[in-house]
Amino acid sequence: MSSEKTERIFIKGNEAIAHGALAAGCRCYFGYPITPQNDIPEMMSSAIPAAGGEFVQAESEVAAANMLLGAAACGVRAFTSSSSPGVSLMQEAISYMAGSELPGVIVNMNRGGPGLGDIGPSQGDYFQSVKGGGHGDYRTYVLAPATCQECYDMMFEAFDVAYRFRTPVLVLGDAIVGQMKEPVTPWKRDDLDPATEGADWRLQGAKGRPARLLKSLFLEDGALAGQNRNLQAKYEAMKELARAECFETEDADLVVVAFGSIGRIAKSAIRKLRAQGHKVGLVRPVTLFPFPEKVLQDLAAKGKRFLTIEHNCGQMVDDVRLAVRAYCDSDFYGHMPGELPGSDDFLKPILDALGRK
Repeated sequence: MSSEKTERIFIKGNEAIAHGALAAGCRCYFGYPITPQNDIPEMMSSAIPAAGGEFVQAESEVAAANMLLGAAACGVRAFTSSSSPGVSLMQEAISYMAGSELPGVIVNMNRGGPGLGDIGPSQGDYFQSVKGGGHGDYRTYVLAPATCQECYDMMFEAFDVAYRFRTPVLVLGDAIVGQMKEPVTPWKRDDLDPATEGADWRLQGAKGRPARLLKSLFLEDGALAGQNRNLQAKYEAMKELARAECFETEDADLVVVAFGSIGRIAKSAIRKLRAQGHKVGLVRPVTLFPFPEKVLQDLAAKGKRFLTIEHNCGQMVDDVRLAVRAYCDSDFYGHMPGELPGSDDFLKPILDALGRK
């Protein structure tokens, strides 16, 4: 793969998502307004038609997700975006896409909940994102950006994984990541060829070849069991892509585990504590599914202790505890949704965990 980089631009995380999607070959966007992700459809409404694609402001999030399904069935690189309650409304269509093995990208800029909650940041959609979210035994590949550059870069990976595994992929940010502004270095790839993607399964008219069928309904005896085995094998194969950022973990007595914006804020707290002589490190999961459990297992086997920090009441901590269960447990600190965290908010919880035996 080769790439072409250009000069840096100063943009929001939401705008980086849109720029990244366009650079990654996206040519269809379907969405419905909801704060705090509105910069994405606002930008796409002009940028994607200018790139020769299609923009549709749907009548609802339900409609947007089903339009995504339709575009995916035609082999078009397409995505939708929303925030928490809007993504909840999309779950049926996402389940149908998983069952039909259709590639597409869904961006969730997580806001506070449950219910309508507020428009501030939260990580309360972790369970929904990594455990399936809708009905049936399926998973979505989940990426968690912590910077505006990652918002841009991860759109390439999201589309590539979606087509490699024929699966819906979720990019899970939040109001912090979506609304903050940072320098981003745009880049493009010269190996993208949408004409070849899905050439053996996409629906484009059957002239001169046998008809194709894309479906999530399997009524023949044993057919659904066979499809579920196929899906589970696919999710198992995704584990090779699991990864995390490790920061100052080699000599750490305590390892903080945090993702997305909270991982970034926790890193700032760890830098402050390191300057005071405290041996603390960070693991920031970059893929939430597949979860980077081996990274944590290897650290646990070396005698590290763990503290999971989340902007929710305790969700990812379950996966951390499962990963390290053969060696130890993980403490937990949840910063309550509805309150905006800063690095100083994490100093005492980290020191408390560090002081415990």
